[in-house]
Amino acid sequence: MSWKLMIHGGCGAMRPDSVTPEQEEQARAALHAALDAGETLLGAGGSALDAVEAAARVLEEDPSFNAGRGAVLTADGHAELDAAIMDGTGRRCGAVAGLRTTRAPVSAARAVMEHSPHVLLTYAGADHFAREQGLEQVANEWFKIAVREAQLAKVIAAGGGFDSDIKYGTIGAVAVDSAGHVAAATSTGGLTAKRWGRIGDSPLIGAGTYADDRAAAVSATGLGEVFIRAAAAHELCARVRIGGEPLQAALDGVLAEIVALGGNGGLIAVAPSGEAAWGFTTPGMYRGVAGPDGREVAIYAER
Repeated sequence: MSWKLMIHGGCGAMRPDSVTPEQEEQARAALHAALDAGETLLGAGGSALDAVEAAARVLEEDPSFNAGRGAVLTADGHAELDAAIMDGTGRRCGAVAGLRTTRAPVSAARAVMEHSPHVLLTYAGADHFAREQGLEQVANEWFKIAVREAQLAKVIAAGGGFDSDIKYGTIGAVAVDSAGHVAAATSTGGLTAKRWGRIGDSPLIGAGTYADDRAAAVSATGLGEVFIRAAAAHELCARVRIGGEPLQAALDGVLAEIVALGGNGGLIAVAPSGEAAWGFTTPGMYRGVAGPDGREVAIYAER
């Protein structure tokens, strides 16, 4: 059986005329680097779980995306980070939300899965657990970049409401390994100017992240509240496992439901067979796919 890796760096209002050549070049380079990290493991017979963590770590470190360094800022000017990881074998999973000092949220999520009796840890407790696990800690200032501070100022000046030019820069990775096991990982900074401890779909198993060897591995990006209402990632897997739908048809059906509920976003998915699918309802989505037969990286709808 052949392996497959898919990644995304978020979707949203980006168009060729709204992204500078330098921004596009950096984003594409990061997508290739993330594919390199996962491909090295999968090509050597490694696990899907290791591959999605490795790919996500690369994207968390790149400020082109809303995850890790370069995450958007809360209304009070902090970065608060969410992540989840799930292994389709036995449906083991772990998640964190509201991290402020842990450099690699996706690795913190994996530590929750492997070294705690829980699935989801949040805020100061999650950072404390990550420190106990020996994960690198940084000052919250390390995550901040000037463009995110400018975005926050713009949203607050407009009254703190929804930004129609928003880019959901959540990052994610899904993979199937040569043994036919799937895994998924998702990481995000959430929404600009979020308040009240808001948590979106990314760290919620079944909403923004899900993996099941009986169906598929899924990672989402978009308006989290709607993906939560739709239980989007699990819904996609249920359409495949119970409804018998082809993977792409199931993904398209879930996105249609997201739109019907008033949301927008994108999904990536891989099946144990190696079949892969992606889709989005916005002008663009940073995305890439790699397998033994080559790779593709794209941003806009027209690729």
